[in-house]
Amino acid sequence: MSTVSDPARDERDGTAHGGHDGHDGSDAHDGSGGHDTHDAHGGNDGHDAHGGSGGGDGAVRDGAAQDRIDALERSFGPLDDDANPLGGAALLAADAAGEVLAEAEQVLDAHGLNAEFVPASLGGRLRRMDVLGRLLRPVFRRDASLGFAYGLNCFFAATPVWTAGNDEQRAKAARLLLDGHRIAVARHGVAHGNDFVRDEFTATVRPDGSLVVNGSKTGIANASRARGLVVFARTGAEGGGRSHTVLLLDRAELPPGSVEDLGRRATTGMRSAEFGGLRITDCPVPAGAVLGKIGDGYELSLRSSLVIRGVIPSIVLAGADTALRTVAAFADRRRADGRSSLDVQHVRDVLTGAFLDLLLIDCLALVGTRALHLLPKQLSAYAAAAAYLAPKLVAETMDEMSAVLGELTFAKEGAYGMFQKQLRDLPVTSLGHAGSAGRQVSILPQLPFFARHTWFMDPEAPPGLFRLYEDLPPLDLSAPALLGDGDRLAATLVASSDLFEETPPDGDGGVLRFLARTFTAELDDLRQAFADVPQNDRKALSSPHSLGLADRYTLVLAAAACLGVWREQRSAQDGDPFLADPAWPSAALYRLCRRLGLPLPDRPLAAERRVLDEALARLRGRRSYDLYGSPLA
Repeated sequence: MSTVSDPARDERDGTAHGGHDGHDGSDAHDGSGGHDTHDAHGGNDGHDAHGGSGGGDGAVRDGAAQDRIDALERSFGPLDDDANPLGGAALLAADAAGEVLAEAEQVLDAHGLNAEFVPASLGGRLRRMDVLGRLLRPVFRRDASLGFAYGLNCFFAATPVWTAGNDEQRAKAARLLLDGHRIAVARHGVAHGNDFVRDEFTATVRPDGSLVVNGSKTGIANASRARGLVVFARTGAEGGGRSHTVLLLDRAELPPGSVEDLGRRATTGMRSAEFGGLRITDCPVPAGAVLGKIGDGYELSLRSSLVIRGVIPSIVLAGADTALRTVAAFADRRRADGRSSLDVQHVRDVLTGAFLDLLLIDCLALVGTRALHLLPKQLSAYAAAAAYLAPKLVAETMDEMSAVLGELTFAKEGAYGMFQKQLRDLPVTSLGHAGSAGRQVSILPQLPFFARHTWFMDPEAPPGLFRLYEDLPPLDLSAPALLGDGDRLAATLVASSDLFEETPPDGDGGVLRFLARTFTAELDDLRQAFADVPQNDRKALSSPHSLGLADRYTLVLAAAACLGVWREQRSAQDGDPFLADPAWPSAALYRLCRRLGLPLPDRPLAAERRVLDEALARLRGRRSYDLYGSPLA
């Protein structure tokens, strides 16, 4: 495993390993941040019209967002209607042809989706990261190529501008997006990357301080369709922490012929999205193109990752929602003899487990986005854990669901063709610049500090972290720290365990109390494992043993997020009855506990039946498989 220098070590002693996420620009290494204790920003209490807590003008804003989400879903129409020009049959045909469905892009044009990626202070509609995640779901439930190529990659590309650009640069990027143009990002290569992402651009500094860009790169999403370019160009020596610089370019302002399109590269998944190449030759860089300073590229990549990672679970969840709906519909069919696949226990277990995984992923998505507003100094571990664990859980549950469909898994059209499409698209949707290992590795440098200074000492997370609709403080993309100063999500697990000892939950409360206690003991084991590991001991932190412990930590965080969401739903006056029921957290934590090989209570069969009943009710009632249970077209 390669090691890298830490460009932000002035913020906190210690060195962070990391990896870049995204399709040539979704996110990056994590670095370091200060350890001083920071109080969470408070949100407004109250209740809004959508079944969660909110208040004041926050409820109005969330209501407007809910209207946009619902309107987008209705505009696409039913996915399972072959007569729908935006339905599954049309999307599968476009996928087979390697083209984005033009009519679907027109829907996104009409809704002004690009405005969702531009901060409200710059004329867009981006105020809350949790709302952005939800707005993406109607698109990614249908076609990851559409969602990524149309706009999400533009958000990935623009994030370094929102994070570190000056007023003029941020206004320029906002104008491009709000005028309907695209922005693409060309990230630098990494030693542990593959040939698909390893080539890069260089920028030579002239004696007068100006830059000239040369080089080529393949695997750039929207390479030929984008007018704006965010280019990570090498300006320093190989391996240096200040080796790259980020440039914001407008192709319309560059000399004719200086940028050449190299054509597309085929991909197995997301076949309709363009992953193309660019060659830049002797291109002078306009004044004001440099984001930050010369050599800031690595650190800007780190800071961008903190924002981007929290969105990844939502897009993964959306694709898996369609896969689960496809398999559940198959299992729910009645044969001529009146029987169905639901008569088989294994099939019921697979559907139950898949739904539980999606609920867990959404708990992580909620925490990973709302923490940007409420706990920016602790976001890095939560966002990395969410982006690491969500694709991993989905990949495993997709394998389980494939066994239920059998040979229909390979159907390329018809009622089950969407499962095959999601099976191909989902791995590319969560593809990282260095893969999921980069997210996992970025957590590790934080764990020795947590073990010595925060676990079993921090106060639990603010309730607003787990509330589905509550208003949030204004979005400040410069606030997150590269390494956390505490772990209040883990503290929520400990507090929940203590609470259950005093007042056991109703229903399956005995099981939930046992499981909360078991996960708290697991956190204590992690504390002991990392307490004596020096924070700068790269060899120890990059060992297979430490990587395994980091994996276990992400599952502990998933359990904590699940308990936090359930507790807030249970205490809400108008909480969702299913989410307020202890059945789903009992079944979810049991599944996580079994995955970890920890001691198990008796299997919560009644709880699992309750979860399966809800999954089937959502299938028949056309509601989404996430925390929100949103109506589907």
